Amino acid sequence: MSRQSFFDLTGWTLDLLRRILYLATRTRVFPETPEMLKLRPDLAVCYVLDVRRLSNLLVLDRECRELGLPPALRPLRDAAFSARRSFFFLSRNTRGQFAPNPRSEHSALLKSLVRTAVADPRFDVQLVPVTILWGREPGKQDSILEALFAETWQSVSTLRQLFAILIHGRHTVVRFNAPISLRELLSEDIDEPRALRKLGRILRVHFRRQREMAIGPDLSHRRTQLRALLNTPAVREAVVAEAQAKSISQVAAQRAAREFALEIASDYSYAVVRAFSLFLTWVWNKVYNGVEVHNFERVTAVAPGHGIVYVPCHRSHVDYLLLSYIIFNRGLMVPHIAAGANLNLPLLGSVLRRSGAFFLRRKFKGEQLYATVFLEYLHLMIDRGFPIEYFIEGGRSRSGRMLAPKAGILAMTIQSFVRSRARPLVFVPVYIGYEKLMEGGSYLAELHGRPKQSESLSDLLAAARLLKRNFGKVHVNFGPPLALAEFLDTQHPAWREESFDARAPWLRNAVEATATALARRINAQAVVTPVNLLALTLLSTPKHAADLRLLQKQIEHIQYLLAETAWGEIVPCQLPAGEVIDYVRRLDLVQCHPHPLGDIIRADEQQAALLAYFRNNVLHLFALPALLACLISHNQRLPRQRAREAIKGIYGLLRAELFLPWEPAELDAVIDRTEATLSRRGLILGDSQSEILRAPPPNSEASPELRQLGEIIRPTLERQFLTLALLQHHGSGRLTRNALEEAAHLLAQRLTMLYQFNSAEFSEKLLFGNVIRNLIDAEILQVDEAGLLQFDERITLAAAQTELLLAADVRQSIQLIARAASSPAN
Repeated sequence: MSRQSFFDLTGWTLDLLRRILYLATRTRVFPETPEMLKLRPDLAVCYVLDVRRLSNLLVLDRECRELGLPPALRPLRDAAFSARRSFFFLSRNTRGQFAPNPRSEHSALLKSLVRTAVADPRFDVQLVPVTILWGREPGKQDSILEALFAETWQSVSTLRQLFAILIHGRHTVVRFNAPISLRELLSEDIDEPRALRKLGRILRVHFRRQREMAIGPDLSHRRTQLRALLNTPAVREAVVAEAQAKSISQVAAQRAAREFALEIASDYSYAVVRAFSLFLTWVWNKVYNGVEVHNFERVTAVAPGHGIVYVPCHRSHVDYLLLSYIIFNRGLMVPHIAAGANLNLPLLGSVLRRSGAFFLRRKFKGEQLYATVFLEYLHLMIDRGFPIEYFIEGGRSRSGRMLAPKAGILAMTIQSFVRSRARPLVFVPVYIGYEKLMEGGSYLAELHGRPKQSESLSDLLAAARLLKRNFGKVHVNFGPPLALAEFLDTQHPAWREESFDARAPWLRNAVEATATALARRINAQAVVTPVNLLALTLLSTPKHAADLRLLQKQIEHIQYLLAETAWGEIVPCQLPAGEVIDYVRRLDLVQCHPHPLGDIIRADEQQAALLAYFRNNVLHLFALPALLACLISHNQRLPRQRAREAIKGIYGLLRAELFLPWEPAELDAVIDRTEATLSRRGLILGDSQSEILRAPPPNSEASPELRQLGEIIRPTLERQFLTLALLQHHGSGRLTRNALEEAAHLLAQRLTMLYQFNSAEFSEKLLFGNVIRNLIDAEILQVDEAGLLQFDERITLAAAQTELLLAADVRQSIQLIARAASSPAN
C-alpha cells in the first residue's frame, strides 16, 4: 500500500477501527455546539489535521458525526472542485509510520485546493483546523506513567502513540477552530508555489500556537537552556569583568556564573505540575468552600501568539499555588514564577523549581555577575515565549492594601522586550481575594512589632494543622491584558526606531508608568465578598459592635454605593445584607450577642484586627464617597465648592496611595456622581440654591450612618497627617527618608497603644513608606544630595487640609506625641 493511500480504507474497516479506538477513548470537544463555529452553509468544508495519524483521523470522523458537522471522510464537492475526502494532514511522515521525527511535505489535497484557487478567483473553501491532544485535559492524569506519555513537542512514533491512546485516551481534547477562508488568504497576483508556502506557514503557526497554549512553548532541556544562557555575550562579558574585579581566574568566574544560573533557573517537570494539581485539588476542597474564577476567557483569547506575564496582587503564599492551579486546570501552560530565594528551602525548593519557579535574591547590589545572569535568564524566558508570573509589590501585603510596586523585575521585563521584541508581550493583572487568610495570625504579630520570621520547613509542616479549618471562598479575577508595545507607544512613540539603551530616561519613566498602570488595573478587578462588606461597616463603629438591624442598613448603603459609584470591572457581592452577616458569622469572624432590644453583632480585638485586612482590600472603591462623607459629617454644613476644593486638595496623595484611576480633570464629574448617590440615600442633604451641603440632623438615624461611612477613610487621613506633623516638628533638612519612615512607624505604634487608634495595621511601616514616596512624587518633599528631606510652606498647607477632615482631639493627640517624639530629649 502506498503512503498516499495509507488511510484509504473501506468503510467497514474504518468503522471497526473507530469502534475499537473508542473503547479506550473519551473526548472533550470545543466548541460544544456546531453553531459556535459559524460555518457558511454555501461553502464546502475541508478539515486540517496537524500530524498524519490514523487515530486522529478516526477521532475527527467520529466527532464530526456527533456534532452534526460535514463529515470528514465524505467527498468534498464544489462546482469547480471535487475530492474523495474532506480533510488533509499538514505534516506527512516520509520516513515510515513507526519512526519519529517526520520529514514533511505538502498534502496532495492542499496542493489541489491551492491550484484551483489560484486558477479560479471565484473558488473558495472553508479550512477548519482541528487540534487533537491526547491526555492534555487537566486534572485527569494521576501517575508518573501518564506523564511519560503525555502530549509533547517531540514527534512520536506509532508505537508511542499507541501507548498514549491506551493511557490517555479517556482524556482527549478535540478543538475545532474557527474556519479560515482560502480565498481571503490568497492575493490576486500570487502564484501557486508562493500561495502554497503562505498557506502552509499560516497553518503551521496556527497549530504551533494551539499546542503552545496547551502545553507551553518548545523549550529545550534545562541543561541546554543553561548552556545557551552562559554563552550569551552579556554573561561572557560579565565573567571577564568578574575575574578582573575579584582577581580570580576566568575559569573560577565561569564556575561562579554557572552556580548562579543553577541557583536561579527552574527545572520544569510536567509530571510534578500535574501531581501538584491533584494534591492542590484535595487541599482546596479541605480548606476552602470553593475557588471562583472570573474572566479567564481574557487569557485564553490572548494566549495564542503572545508572551504573557501574570501580575497578581500578593496577599498570601497561597497565591503562587492558586494561580498556577487555575491556569493549568483551564488548559494553559503554568507560568514560570519568580520566587524569593527565601523559599528555596530543602525539598520545598526542589518541588517549586520543578513546578516552574525560578528564584531571585532580594538584593543584587554588589553582585554584578549574578545580576547579569538573572537578567539574561529572564530575557531567555521572555524571548522564547514562556509565560511568567511575578508580584510587582515585591512582598506580601500585611495590611490588605495594594502596595507600591517595585521596579526591579518589571524593569528587566520591559528592557528585555524593548531589546528583542521577539513576540508581542502582554501583562495580565490578576486580583486575588480571600475571605480568611492562612497567614492571618503571623501578619497580626508582625504588625504588633514582632520581627518577620524567616520561612522554614518546620513552618511548612506546622501549616498542616490549617487543613482542619474553614477559610471560606477564594476569588480570582483576571483583568484586561495590557499590551506592552501599545503602552510604550503612549509613553515614547519613537522607541521602536531608537537603539536599545537600558539607561535611557524614557525607559525609566515608562517602567514607573507601567507599574502604576498595572497596580490600578489590579485594583479595578476587585471582588467584593461578604467579609469585605462587613469589615467596612462594623469597623466604622466605635467599639466594633452594632445593632443587627442598623448594621444591615449600613451594608445596604455600601452595596448601593458600590453599584452607583464603583469603577473598573469589580465583582460585587449580591447577597442580601442579612445573609452577608450570617455568612461572616459562619467563618467565626464576628459574634452575635442576643439582646431583648435587638441582637448585637460584635468583633473582638483579634477578629477586628483580621477584619481590617479585608476592609483594606476594597478601601479604594469607597475612597471618594467616604472622603465626601467625612467632610460633611465633620463640618455639618459646607459649601459645595469648598468641599470640592478640599477633595481636590487631598486627592493627589489619596490617588497615589490607593491607586485611584481618575485624572484631576475628571474629578468634578466623579464628585458630582458621588454627591448625587449619597443624596439619594438620604445621607447628605444638598441645597441647590445656596450651594450648601448639609449633614442629616444629629438626632436622625442617617447622621451616624454618614459618620460611619466617613470612618472608612479616616485611618488613611490620620496616617498622612501624622507624617506631616512629624516633618513640621523636626523641620526641613533634619530627617532622611528612612529615618522619617521609621519615626512615623514607631509613633503610630505608640499612638495605637496609648490611644487605641484604629487597628494594628495602622502602623505598618510600608504604608508610611508609601505616604513619604507620594509626598516626594508630588514635589512637596525633595531629597537633597545628602539624602535629607527638604520642604517649604506647602507642608503647612497640606496639613491644613486635615482641619476639614479630622476632629480636633485627633489632631491634638497626633501633634502632642509628634512633638514629644521630635524633642531633643528623645
